[in-house]
Amino acid sequence: MPEVPVGVLDVRNLRVAFRTHAGDFEAVRGVDLQIGRDEALAVIGESGSGKSVTASAIMGLIDARQARVTADRMLLEGRELLGLSHGERERINGARVAMVFQDALAHLNPVYPVGWQVAETCRLHGQTARAARARALELMEHVGIARARGRYDDYPHQFSGGERQRLLIAMAVAMRPALLVADEPTTALDVSVQAQILELLRSLRAETGMALMMITHDVGVAADIADRVVVMREGEVVESGTVREVLLAPRHPYTRALLSARAGAGAARGAGAGARQILLQAEGLTLTHPVRENLLGRPVETLTAVDGVDLCLREGEILGLVGESGSGKSSVARMLLGLTRPTAGSVSWRGQDLACLAGEGMREFRRGVQVVFQDPYSSLNPRLTVFDVISEAWRLNPDVVPRGAWRKRARELLLQVNLKASDLDKYPGEFSGGQLQRIAIARALALGPKVVVCDEAVSALDMSIQAQVVDLLTRLRDQTGVAYLFIAHDLTLVEHFADRVLVMQKGRIVEEGTPAEVFGAPRNAYTMALIAASPVPDPDLQAVRRRQRLGQVAEAERGTRP
Repeated sequence: MPEVPVGVLDVRNLRVAFRTHAGDFEAVRGVDLQIGRDEALAVIGESGSGKSVTASAIMGLIDARQARVTADRMLLEGRELLGLSHGERERINGARVAMVFQDALAHLNPVYPVGWQVAETCRLHGQTARAARARALELMEHVGIARARGRYDDYPHQFSGGERQRLLIAMAVAMRPALLVADEPTTALDVSVQAQILELLRSLRAETGMALMMITHDVGVAADIADRVVVMREGEVVESGTVREVLLAPRHPYTRALLSARAGAGAARGAGAGARQILLQAEGLTLTHPVRENLLGRPVETLTAVDGVDLCLREGEILGLVGESGSGKSSVARMLLGLTRPTAGSVSWRGQDLACLAGEGMREFRRGVQVVFQDPYSSLNPRLTVFDVISEAWRLNPDVVPRGAWRKRARELLLQVNLKASDLDKYPGEFSGGQLQRIAIARALALGPKVVVCDEAVSALDMSIQAQVVDLLTRLRDQTGVAYLFIAHDLTLVEHFADRVLVMQKGRIVEEGTPAEVFGAPRNAYTMALIAASPVPDPDLQAVRRRQRLGQVAEAERGTRP
């Protein structure tokens, strides 16, 4: 066991048992954790491994009426945390230990300005309103919120995902805590924003000497930021050590499986793509939004979200579309799906202009092109059973499957996506995230589509579940010939899954080619920057790439100075 620096957190034999109708369920069993000053500990593992429950127990966020938390000791800076009163906990949380959550939008109050919310932490710990406001402005500037003074009174929905995550970090470090717990803070962010957030956390550690507990399912993130790594599985620690020991020479089979899953899955089959029929085609696709209008309601200033995009998707092809948030990927998808009318350019379905389709032609298009969204929790109605979710497509298209065969066909679809026939009568709340995404895929396949648009369909899933879903998509492609437009910010995943790749920046396609061409020999500087920002599970290589990325950023900043 490697030597741990002067202790900030010392947890021994932590156990968390949730009370259920069937008896106690032990979600965390005998976990030991130690974190030293100015040290970063990464806790990695699949969903359900107990990572977040462990963090919640340390923060005192688990309701004692629903669960039992025990430990031989749980010391923060030498002080026992178990048994503290509610008031004592309130004085410690935010001041000596703080937490950054995964979903920034869900943890920022939508009815209060962000500056007020950042300042609230300071007010709760005794600062005057004036001092709290000054500290909040200082923090917003420090974490990289542009024009912080002018945006103090803006609301959470007016910020990007990366900016909202920066605001959560500002709130967490407001009182200079000894320990910062970051629970999947970069999961839904694109690779360049993720790199910026990790660099921000690294710089805050260097400035304040705080300890960092990083909870993540991405071993590349662990390689980028951690000094030591703890691997959890089914509530237990199965391996721990320095980041180099665990990621470069893993001892436990589960750790090796996690690293293998990070390498990607799928089998590209781009050979012969040119001979297959074009299903979807876009020519000169452009989308603009009015930013400012005159008194007559006519736009005098516009924002170009998509600027002259050309693409085609052929039968059985997997087309990867990558780029930063705001690059125009989802806008392109919405126009291809016929959900947004382009400002200019055209979309064709099997050679027919989408704008000219009506009646049976439009019905055939709607059946032929389906979509799997990023968040299955939001895209599946929690009040419907799985059978109702899948059969809804047949209610709207009664000629596809006879009513008497609905249940049989629904069972076949569930088995096709590696779920059980008995799952038909369950509700979405009874499934994990990976299982819900499988249900969403089954729903998308219900009408026998030729094209499925996957819009960040696996970005919120852990690495091993991502690999399973990608394996599933590949197998379904091979069985049915379905084509995918696969939108993602995980470059490693796209590299191993796609037949062709398009790279988008500021609404334009800046690079196109096979994965070997785009990732092996990129020609565009933006593509090179994206690849450099994508973390790899090798701490030595990741350190080199981080230095290269910081050098590129510094060079770009020098180039913009007058």
